[in-house]
Amino acid sequence: MDFWQRYRAIDARDTRFDGQFFTAVSSTGIYCRPSCPARTPKAENVTFYETSAAAHEAGYRACKRCLPEAVPGTPAWNIRSDIAGRAMRLINDGVITREGVDGLANRLGYSARQLNRILSNELGAGPLSLARASRAQTARTLLVSTDMLLADVAFASGFNSVRQFNDTIGEVFAMTPTAVRATGAKSGQHRGTVAAARAPAALTLNLPYREPFDPGIFDFLAVRAVPGIEAASTSADGTGADGSRTYARTLRLPRGNASFSVSYKPSAPGKPLQLTAAVVDLHDLPALLSRVRRLFDLDADPQAIDDALATDPRLTASVTAIRGIRVPGAVDPHELLIRAMIGQQITVAAARTALTQLSAAGSRVDGAVPGLERLFPTAAELAEHGRALLRGPQRRIDSIVAAAEAMASGALDFGYGDDPTSLESKLLPLPGVGPWTVGYVAMRVLGAPDVFLANDAAVRNGLKVLPAGTGLSADFREVSPWRSYATMHLWRAAAVKIRS
Repeated sequence: MDFWQRYRAIDARDTRFDGQFFTAVSSTGIYCRPSCPARTPKAENVTFYETSAAAHEAGYRACKRCLPEAVPGTPAWNIRSDIAGRAMRLINDGVITREGVDGLANRLGYSARQLNRILSNELGAGPLSLARASRAQTARTLLVSTDMLLADVAFASGFNSVRQFNDTIGEVFAMTPTAVRATGAKSGQHRGTVAAARAPAALTLNLPYREPFDPGIFDFLAVRAVPGIEAASTSADGTGADGSRTYARTLRLPRGNASFSVSYKPSAPGKPLQLTAAVVDLHDLPALLSRVRRLFDLDADPQAIDDALATDPRLTASVTAIRGIRVPGAVDPHELLIRAMIGQQITVAAARTALTQLSAAGSRVDGAVPGLERLFPTAAELAEHGRALLRGPQRRIDSIVAAAEAMASGALDFGYGDDPTSLESKLLPLPGVGPWTVGYVAMRVLGAPDVFLANDAAVRNGLKVLPAGTGLSADFREVSPWRSYATMHLWRAAAVKIRS
């Protein structure tokens, strides 16, 4: 978007652009979200920034009226596969907090000095400033949504000390942490509860997202849920006559194990998407929040995606019926690869059966959610026990075990910091991994928006249900860069046909 397109967006107070850029006003010294209800500033006083961190670096403070840090995340980090986009995915996952700038730079294949220069040029702020802005956003979420002690909020947000936390909150919001917490009470924002100050810490908070939101992502996760590791209830199984949905699971985080549940209540005011989490180490909260947001694709811009998909006559009716479809992400990249390798060329039900058998290799854990007693097996556990638990063609078993051994040894390392090209170069040489597997992993691990799984059986079945597209491309290039979402519409159409 150029300057005047963005200016028209702030003049219209268009909520679709909240989180996608920030508006700094030189006459007031503050920056706002595009939908800020304040009077539209004069164009000559306005500077637009890609990130809130860039506005901080330029000396601006967050607006106390529109609270720009309270918006959903930036969808560009999934769309962009350049260094800036890859770096932001890793920063949001807490890599700088755990490994420092040098660790982030090593993951991306650059020196710390090169990375600082690239991010400063591309985003207007270096990695430390971007990480600080991410911590401030997490801190604000916890302050207004929970009753956590301020010291716990500080460490849960990734700060190394309470003093650093106080200083950053003061610089970013021009308020004390107590004053920031009061803004949540004034706006009527839900205040969750937190367990006593002992591990594990349990908390409940609302997850911001852009509307519309299609709850079908809960159905997608439910039919693939592995008992003991995941649990889900949907309107389709008779629970939640009001359309409410829930999904829960256990997972490993950098410092320990955790469990969480996400519920959606469309009949409640504001249609809240609520996270309840139990983590052993509060330092893992930023990573948990980032991964849950990725799992439910909460930083997407659904209106822009729907508008683009609706221009294809094959998808127009589906988009009209299903607004705000999401591409499910992954809370563990290595787990997702194993699930993809097991699921290729067999039905979803058969893959779930195989994964349930395989889950016996996972470690037992005391989950905060009833019915969750195991973690998904680690790569080392899969390498050790996979052959005894897997059933089916020997070649497929060999391929899965070989991938697990490569991940366990460190010979295969991939994750949120990859781009589609680097992911392909790492995965395609593996036996039993083809273009479908790479594309599926790119969709769910990287959040790649432009993957079309042409050879997928469910995609082909979905095409048979949708109207014919005379003169249109077979790979849906007309709706690029949103073909991953087109794939989701085709999968949904195929699933509806099977149920009917």
